[in-house]
Amino acid sequence: MPAAPKNSEPWYKDGLRFKCTGCGDCCTGAPGYVWVNKAEIAALAAEVELSVAEFERKYIRKIGIRKSLAEYSDGDCVFFDLESRGCRVYAARPRQCRTWPFWDSNLKSAEAWEETCQECPGSGKGKLYQLDDIEAARKTFHV
Repeated sequence: MPAAPKNSEPWYKDGLRFKCTGCGDCCTGAPGYVWVNKAEIAALAAEVELSVAEFERKYIRKIGIRKSLAEYSDGDCVFFDLESRGCRVYAARPRQCRTWPFWDSNLKSAEAWEETCQECPGSGKGKLYQLDDIEAARKTFHV
């Protein structure tokens, strides 16, 4: 199949809807990775009032040359609070979390977006995000 012309618009050119329901599904479940960089680690450390070194000892795991937030054995993020169903570091959450659901993997096709909508109760509902906003989020972090 030939590649789309560089100047063609993406299938979501008219925008996509999303409203976080606070369900926590994106923070829990199957094991995975929440990739973090130095700036994000520093912001998270400040949020939980730890030094960067202590934060890394407690909450970071090295995966090759990259770093990811730790998670529990069931795959839940170490910062997800089961009681409140919320993030304990929401104000300093990493780019990967901030840009959900506008990730390359969710936007590669209308079918991929539909799968995202089946998994995430807020995807496909709520506020209409315009193409520029979606693209800005998509380009911020690649998943």
